[in-house]
Formats: sequence, C-alpha cells, structure tokens
Amino acid sequence: MPDARDPAADLRTIAFLLERAREPTYRVRAFRTAAGVVDALPADEVRSRAAAGTLKELAGIGDKTALCVTESLAGTTPAYLARLQADEPDPLAEATAALRALLRGDCHTHSDWSDGGSPIREMAETARALGHEYVVLTDHSPRLTVANGLSVERLERQLEVVAELNEDFASQASSDDARPFRILTGIEVDILDDGTLDQQPSLLSRLDVVVASVHSKLRMPAEEMTPRMIAAIANPHTDVLGHCTGRLITGGRGQRPQSEFDAELVFAACEAFGVAVEINSRPERMDPPADLLRLAVDAGCLFSIDTDAHAPGQLDWQHNGCDKAVEADVPAERIVNTWAAAELVAWAADHDVRPA
Repeated sequence: MPDARDPAADLRTIAFLLERAREPTYRVRAFRTAAGVVDALPADEVRSRAAAGTLKELAGIGDKTALCVTESLAGTTPAYLARLQADEPDPLAEATAALRALLRGDCHTHSDWSDGGSPIREMAETARALGHEYVVLTDHSPRLTVANGLSVERLERQLEVVAELNEDFASQASSDDARPFRILTGIEVDILDDGTLDQQPSLLSRLDVVVASVHSKLRMPAEEMTPRMIAAIANPHTDVLGHCTGRLITGGRGQRPQSEFDAELVFAACEAFGVAVEINSRPERMDPPADLLRLAVDAGCLFSIDTDAHAPGQLDWQHNGCDKAVEADVPAERIVNTWAAAELVAWAADHDVRPA
C-alpha cells in the first residue's frame, strides 16, 4: 500500500492552482478552510474519520474536500488535484523563463491585513516556495477603506508582526541550512488628489519599499493627473509607481480605460527621481500597456515586475510581466527585483534622503 500523502498540503496545492487560474474566491476558500481544519486535528483523528466516512461532520469540510483528504491518506493523488495539474499552462518561452529566473522577489503583494485573502505567513511561505529570496508586503493605506487600508496604528503593529516572522525565517534558515528569506516591509500608498501620499512621512520612512498608486478619480483630466503623478514621484518616500494607467482589461470588475496623463513627462520624472515603473502582472491589469512600456524603456526608467498578489496562487503570475518586459526589451539590470534584498533596500533608502 502506498504511503499516505499530506492531505492539508494537497488541499493547499489545489487552492494555489485555483487561485492561479483565477477561479472564484468561494471555491478557493473551501479548500483553504478544509486545510486549516485538517491541520488543527490530530493525525490519528483525521485518519479514523476518513476510514469511518465522518470527515463531513466537521465544520469546513464538504463532499469534495472530504474525498480529497481520503484519497490523499490512501497515498494517491486526489483526483481533483490531478485534473488541475493536467491543465497546467504550457512551458514559458525561453526568454520569459530566463527573465523570471532572475527575479529574486516581488515588490507588490497584499495580505488579509487589507484586502488580501491569506495571512502574511502563508503569503511569505508561498513566495519562498516559488524561489523568491524576499517578498515585499504592501497592504493598502488608510483612505482606501473599501480595501481595509491600514491606519498608522495597524501598520505599526504589522511591522512588529513582520519582525517576528522574519526571526522565524532566519532561525529556519540557520537550522535547515536553507537559503535566507525575508519579508520586506512596505505599503501600497494612495496618491491623493494633490499628489501627496496617504500615510505619515515618518512612518513611510521606516518602510523598506513604498509603492505609490492612484486608486481614485482615475478619469481626472490629463492636465490635472500629470502634475498629481509627478508630485508623488518626486516625493522622497516613493520607490515604485504602481499600475500607472489604472486600466482594467478583463475580469470580474469589468473593463476600465486607462487614465490620461502626459506619459513622457511622468516617465521622465521617474527616471530623474529614480522611481521604478511597475510592470503589473495581474491578468486584468497588465499595466502599463505595450506602447507606454516602450516609452518608459526609452526614457531610461527602472522597473519592478510585480504580481500585486492578493492570494498565494497569484504570486505565480510574475511570468505575465516577464512576457511584457521581454517584448519591450526591458534591460534586466534595470529591473529592481532582480537585485538582492540588501541592494533593493539600500536603493529605496537613498530615496528617503533626497530633497522633497
């Protein structure tokens, strides 16, 4: 008889693959919830319930998840997981795969502290499993109340939690002789109507990486949007300009046209102030579009290829941005998350001491 598999791990793998495929949240949540239930029980009870057919008596486990647990304990790959694995996407193009291999981290991610769906630890452990050396946690700032943006007090508490998690990761690396992994502190801060940033400067200066993004009044006239964006870019705390056009091209939120601004002036400001232009890898964003991305390349900008992940499976979307970067001939050395964590943090810290 084959050895039993880890049922909680199989359930989480299913959730990961569903997230990556952009399946409905309720379906993903069912498998993540079931994994938590299995983890919380003694292994003997899970096995006895599977044998007796009583797993479904547990809150959080239904027909499909109970079957997956039973199959996993029997030592076979759950049929649901096997179907998802059979639908794996085609291998990446050689140039895309080569660039993806150079990326050492992700500078734009969200946890359940704002509008993400999973705890910080789970996001970080998934990033590490994908081969990252670091992940930047960039939950939203206070004004974005619909996304549960972080107040000063909540962000300060989050910094304490990240420090504790990093101690755990450091001890794991030393004991397992594994590659070091770090969660870098950060925020996706709203660019307000006048170009100021939606968080206290003293707190922004404590963060490793600050992503600044426009989330409101996206249809503002170009003659107002351009100075708004440039003011944010010139702010000494801004490190990355997030999803610069704000467009949506597909997905459940529908479509949204890109914001209007003088791209030449905005990218010239990014180059002048050393702010990276984000290549946002979310399928519904893919921002900036190809013509603006090439304009940013010609302007000499730095870049950051990010997932803007709100769930663990979405951390595997970076290849989307790599595709766009390859098409636009973005030089790998100008992509800030090809750099080691120490180099990235030092670059971002340099921004904090430049004149406002």
